[in-house]
Amino acid sequence: MADMTQLNRRTVLKATGAAGIAGLAGCLGSDGETVTIGATSENSSSQQAAQALARAANEHSEDVNVSPQVTSGWTANLDEFDNDNIPAMAVDNNSLSKAMNEEDPFDEDPVDDFPMQGFVFTSLEMYWVATEDSGIESTADIVDGDYDIYPIQPGFGTRLLTEEVIDRAGMWEPLDDEGRIYNGDTGDVAGAVEEGRVDALCVYGANGVDLTSWAEEVDVQADLQAIPIHDEFEEAIDNTPGALKTEFEPYGWNQDVTEITDTVTSWALGAQWAFGPEAVSYTHL
Repeated sequence: MADMTQLNRRTVLKATGAAGIAGLAGCLGSDGETVTIGATSENSSSQQAAQALARAANEHSEDVNVSPQVTSGWTANLDEFDNDNIPAMAVDNNSLSKAMNEEDPFDEDPVDDFPMQGFVFTSLEMYWVATEDSGIESTADIVDGDYDIYPIQPGFGTRLLTEEVIDRAGMWEPLDDEGRIYNGDTGDVAGAVEEGRVDALCVYGANGVDLTSWAEEVDVQADLQAIPIHDEFEEAIDNTPGALKTEFEPYGWNQDVTEITDTVTSWALGAQWAFGPEAVSYTHL
């Protein structure tokens, strides 16, 4: 039996491992246990992955029920875990690193207890798109023009990394000072774009296959174009710890978003499932 001692601020133990869904189902609980996993918002990539994890785990075990829970995002999940609100969760590597090092946004209210690391389940690739009516043809236009942007929902790990990249590019402060940052939930952004309240937004796909569900909703309701980034923004990606620069053709869209550029430059972010002692109290290692 593994040592299930809760992790303190300076110690992270390796646990669970990538033993597969069937093994995970056998590890998470017994005797009719229900294990709650904090994902993120409705229609997010993490929520989709959590639902798939729950279906697979429940099919392979008669003793455990995995129940995904809607939360405010990967970054917020660390606070939820620290406050004993969730026993297991999705969390991105960037948020976890910042929490362990007591960096913003965890500097004023540090996380005391950390989950045990599980296994990576996704890589999200963030990039820019703009509405056709905006006239935006690159991120340089956002710097020079009077445009409103959506840098993903606050509390999301993707938002934390995106905000840092935008800030390193020198764009965040002027946009924020002028009230040009839309901070709505992902469930509301499609309507905001359709109504002209957002001119450019950061979207993401998962593992080179599908768009996140909320971006699919925007795809249905607005005419969009992928846009290239300017030199300062690319340098910001290169200089941001936790951001992996990738280039690819946009995928998952029902419309053609490649009129301006055939490829996009992304800042990618990996995420993992992580578990606390309650979730793995019956682990067989």
